[in-house]
Amino acid sequence: MKTIEIPQAGMTAPALVLGLMRIAAKSDDEVRELVRTAREQGIDFIDHADIYGPEPHACERRFAEAMRMTPSERAQLTIQTKAGIVRDGPYFDFSYEHLIETVNGSLQALGTDYIDILLLHRPDALVEPEEVARAFEELHTAGKVRHFGVSNHTPGQIELLKTALTRPIVANQLQLSVPHAALITQGLAANMVGLDQSISRDAGLLDYCRLRGITVQAWSPSHAGFGTGPFVGDRENFAELNDLLDELAERYDVTPNGIATAWITRHPAQMQVVLGTTTPGRVVEAAAGSDVVLTRPEWYGLARAAGHTVP
Repeated sequence: MKTIEIPQAGMTAPALVLGLMRIAAKSDDEVRELVRTAREQGIDFIDHADIYGPEPHACERRFAEAMRMTPSERAQLTIQTKAGIVRDGPYFDFSYEHLIETVNGSLQALGTDYIDILLLHRPDALVEPEEVARAFEELHTAGKVRHFGVSNHTPGQIELLKTALTRPIVANQLQLSVPHAALITQGLAANMVGLDQSISRDAGLLDYCRLRGITVQAWSPSHAGFGTGPFVGDRENFAELNDLLDELAERYDVTPNGIATAWITRHPAQMQVVLGTTTPGRVVEAAAGSDVVLTRPEWYGLARAAGHTVP
């Protein structure tokens, strides 16, 4: 398993993260098998959020009930969760009161004394940085949260938070896959007037994170876009891409899902890939792919096959 550094946290972590947003209806045995398979592949980094499941903290609670971890077993895992989305609406709430209440709820649901990384779950347009800083400082001082990050935040939104924060932002969780790759491919088409790909939608977010040592965590690595289905195997919409995925999978003795993972882990930004699958076999496929080092022609070929312009 490829490992990466999370520099702002001083941590070495696996390049893959096991996301558990879909385990609410899974049995104890199914949850344990999923986590065991991930651990066998070197994935000891778990991603949660307070809103995952049919009710607040449902997936966090399901995980804790199934795993029944001892303190020593808990210490072997990096557990990350998120706060800030309110399901009713939905809307966002980064107020001091909401963040403190949510983290306490997550700690109780997870059956742990501490969270390794807490992410602000999408931006709150009504954010008051001083309230976030107050919550972060209190949670850290109490030993409840060790590190902090964000998800889906722009450079400007992060800089705004940093006007008040005393703790570093260690990670930014962003949607990224071969077809959904404006984060990367906009830069390939810079200064190309009339080409939609050349339009900057995130103000150089990937470069910003690299320059400031903020680890990018790529979510939905197998999906074509927000709220869409998987692109692997979708020959109706991605025939050329799937032909190349199949070709490279055979060349490297992995699966097409493994190559889709390899496209992200090949990037020098040292990103983590957040897996949302509940199928143990898919975890194994992705883990194998993370060790594949695609050549430049292969990497750019996948970008072209996904429909991106490579001038």
